[in-house]
Amino acid sequence: MTLAAPRGSASVRPRKPLIEPRPLRNPDTADPAFMGRRGWWLVVMNVLVPGSAQVLAGRNRKLGRFGLGATLLGWFLVLCVIVMALVWQSGLITFGSNWFVLTLVQVLLIAYAVLWVVLTLSTLGIVRLIKVPPISRLAIPVVALVIVGLLSGGAGYASTIVASSRGAINDIFGQSGPSLPPSDGYYNILLLGADSGDGRDSMRFDSISVVSVNADSGAVTIFGIPRELPGAPFSEGSPMQALYPNGFEGHSSQSCGWNPWMNHVRNAAEVCREDKGAGLYPDAASLGSAPGIEATKDAAAGVLGIEIPYYIFVDMNGFAAMIDALGGVDINVTERLPKGGPPEGWHGNDVNEWAIGWIEPGQQHMDGDTAQWYARSRYTTSDWDRMQRQRELQIAILDQFTPQNILSRFNDIAAAGTVLIDTDLPRDKLSEFFDLMLKAKEQPVTTIELVPENGVDEHQPDYAYIHGLVTQTLHPPTPTATPEP
Repeated sequence: MTLAAPRGSASVRPRKPLIEPRPLRNPDTADPAFMGRRGWWLVVMNVLVPGSAQVLAGRNRKLGRFGLGATLLGWFLVLCVIVMALVWQSGLITFGSNWFVLTLVQVLLIAYAVLWVVLTLSTLGIVRLIKVPPISRLAIPVVALVIVGLLSGGAGYASTIVASSRGAINDIFGQSGPSLPPSDGYYNILLLGADSGDGRDSMRFDSISVVSVNADSGAVTIFGIPRELPGAPFSEGSPMQALYPNGFEGHSSQSCGWNPWMNHVRNAAEVCREDKGAGLYPDAASLGSAPGIEATKDAAAGVLGIEIPYYIFVDMNGFAAMIDALGGVDINVTERLPKGGPPEGWHGNDVNEWAIGWIEPGQQHMDGDTAQWYARSRYTTSDWDRMQRQRELQIAILDQFTPQNILSRFNDIAAAGTVLIDTDLPRDKLSEFFDLMLKAKEQPVTTIELVPENGVDEHQPDYAYIHGLVTQTLHPPTPTATPEP
């Protein structure tokens, strides 16, 4: 028998559903408009916080938690990099030049790019495309895949930058000299330029200069040494000083001779010796140098009267590639200069017979090829003029090394650098030199050419006078206050 409810009593309340409707976890699948809005929200969350869509929707939560943890870790690492860039740039360079750290960063970037793609495909499954309106059914996956393609592609590109960094650092600084403190307050670096392609055995340095960087202020002074400067004295204790106690001398030989000039020191120390200079400088190769370069270091140190522990060799064949990688340089050309050079044995007077083009006077934005000829052209001007043009280019290149330019063109710059530069600069000095380079960009560069207009006789140079000129330039006397009467 069924008992009826008493008249006037309250009606029986319906039970709550076992599953409460939630917009993301338990949506009303019968409402296409709502499902469309839910789908777009999931896509947005997957883009902004990868892994959050799975956690909030309650599906593939293990994958979502892993993705969310990876995202938070990535944000934390990016924040650390930003903080280091602001307050500890030397530490950032130290970490950024470590091959293990760079390899780890590259692996993490590639892994995160792959994870983002997996999370996007999982998110599209959670959206339930069959339940959304027809327009969103097509638009949601297209938009989601395009966005993740761009973002994961960005992570992939960043990984190539990291790989280029590691490769460039290993190629350029794979072998290095000893890490030394500044000498008398300066880091002095021999800067050499020449063609290192075919016929390297007969290579002579076309450009010889010494860059002195103040270890505190970053102020840069460039001393230009003429390549035909004769009778250079060698620094105290140099193996070449024992051979040439009275200064570098020429040697006549049909097989392998040399003139008493700076750019022939390599011949005497390396090219024309049976042991290729190994007896003079046995440790040169293991320290990333060569006997001819070490001998030229000693000669430059003797000429200027300062210690020169490091060198940078710039291959002129790769010079144009670096200029192009930097996006060109701005130079004010003061005289018309020919491109190219005369054929062997040419003794005419008309430059137009062999010139392949001309660099016209005026303000120019030069590409690599034009800049190379601007630095090398010498048949209508003197060696002194050419030295000045080379300094102009060195300063113009330094101006192009801005953080924005390096980041936007990094792969091209790194690739050009590996074929352009040889050096024995120690890797552990990179962070310090980077700080000094940033300081140097804020100051004018001082250039001192050892030429007649600066009191240097090109045929019989007074090296005691040159030593005094260098000392006065690097360590100017402090003015004394005049006492009041």
